[in-house]
Amino acid sequence: MKIKLLAFVFICCALSCFAKDPAEGFWISYDEKTGEATAGWEIKVVDGILMGTITNVPGYSNDEVAFKTKGKGPYKDFPVPGEMHKMKTVGTPWIYNMKKVSEGKWAGGSIVDPNDGNKYKCKITFHAADGKKYKVDTLEMRGEIGMGIGRSQYWLSATEEEARNVQ
Repeated sequence: MKIKLLAFVFICCALSCFAKDPAEGFWISYDEKTGEATAGWEIKVVDGILMGTITNVPGYSNDEVAFKTKGKGPYKDFPVPGEMHKMKTVGTPWIYNMKKVSEGKWAGGSIVDPNDGNKYKCKITFHAADGKKYKVDTLEMRGEIGMGIGRSQYWLSATEEEARNVQ
């Protein structure tokens, strides 16, 4: 009996180690002033670190670079070497080095705004759809310059097809 119970506990623990975090998946970011979609995103965990890449930007070719001005970056901890103003918007890990705080909560990493190259401390919190405040699964993306000063955006869950074809 004890062996079966121990085996059951071991299997449950092993499965939870491989369970997908609710922050992982495809998301669409929205401008908090206009409500318009700004980009499709893929958020995934690689070797225990959460990263986010843009999958599509409405109105732009996926081959275009992120920002046209020089002078921002490169940042020494950025996961891709090279001049940031020459990097493509799509496929570059603009969210990086995020460490898991708890299920659906990540912090300790950074987000680079691909529009201008500014880097911010990043916190991500998953909010499950509750039918009240959150109609669909939502990611709260918080960028901060320090001492809690920053702003949050709310990204909505999407399918891969929706995130890759944002209009």
